[in-house]
Amino acid sequence: MQKPYIKKICDISKFSVWLVDSVYIRNNIDVSFTNFGQHYKFKFIPKNEFWVSSEGFPEEKQFFIDHLLVEHRLMSRGVNYDGAFDKAAIIEKRERRKIDFLNKKFPAKPRSKNYIDKIHKKLLKEHSKNVKVWIVDGEFVRDLFTPDYREGGHDKVYWFIPKNEIWLDDELAVRERKFILLHELHERYLMSKKKMKYTRAHNDANKAEYFCRHHPKQLDKKLKEEIGKNNKI
Repeated sequence: MQKPYIKKICDISKFSVWLVDSVYIRNNIDVSFTNFGQHYKFKFIPKNEFWVSSEGFPEEKQFFIDHLLVEHRLMSRGVNYDGAFDKAAIIEKRERRKIDFLNKKFPAKPRSKNYIDKIHKKLLKEHSKNVKVWIVDGEFVRDLFTPDYREGGHDKVYWFIPKNEIWLDDELAVRERKFILLHELHERYLMSKKKMKYTRAHNDANKAEYFCRHHPKQLDKKLKEEIGKNNKI
């Protein structure tokens, strides 16, 4: 078996669902691959396969598969990615609510401040000054707010992240944290200081992340620069 495959999870209808090495994919194939993917979003994935990242908790994988089934079906019929993702996210969130919301009795419109102690897991003090960098309970965030939260995020994109905070998903491998933090810092700076729209800032952040993945000796220097710029916002 060759990388990025780790093991087959299951077969669903005509699809084989594979657990894959997402770190290998981001380093060698596509830096934008996160929790899962299918062919019409990532052309390197075979049409009859769904890929799910080995990072993360096993109980979330079924939610990702539910999402992929809808997303693949709609995109195969010509629906664009954004439209297919939105519809698939509705299904995914509904399934999450069935399992989690009924037990935990979350309100229909939860406020992050009411759950902040449960969301926050660890403050990364070495990277925090005016802007705080937190390791957070990613599964809880996806259950409570949106399935779209993956790997990391910041207050300029997600309404539920408090001002001057960056969140890193606790499912991330430790060796991935600095790369994702660099991405979030760069994106946040461009959206705040340069007033860039999200899509342009995100693409630029992908370039910065990709550069450091292939020039790892530059990572700490670039990270320090981005932390400094964000602390001045």
